[in-house]
Amino acid sequence: MYTKRLLRAATLAASLTVGAAGTALADARDYEFRLVTTEVKRGEAMIAVRLVHKATGRAVPDAVIYATRLDMAPDGMPTMTTPVGAVPGGEPGTYRFRADLVMAGGWQFTLTAKVQGEEGTVESRLNLRAVP
Repeated sequence: MYTKRLLRAATLAASLTVGAAGTALADARDYEFRLVTTEVKRGEAMIAVRLVHKATGRAVPDAVIYATRLDMAPDGMPTMTTPVGAVPGGEPGTYRFRADLVMAGGWQFTLTAKVQGEEGTVESRLNLRAVP
């Protein structure tokens, strides 16, 4: 009887260990931002990005975006920056920003965010084009 209990306990412990290993949390590297559109009009522009889980392609809502930068690094002018402001609303997993793109050409949008329940941060550098 003691041996049966010991065997059951060992089997239960082994199954819990296997189950726990199979439910590992994702990593911040499993997420990325993607531009909704890669071209915007020069001037007052609305830029929309979607945060997605790479493996599933599903949009990820409720991320905390705590750093943004918009500069002309793709055109060799990384010091040419413009302020970026978050715009509330939109569909879950899509984040919108307003910026004044004073010049036509290539712009790089850098975002840093925290995904709820994940370790680390998500950082993406996205290239877009401002057209006249």
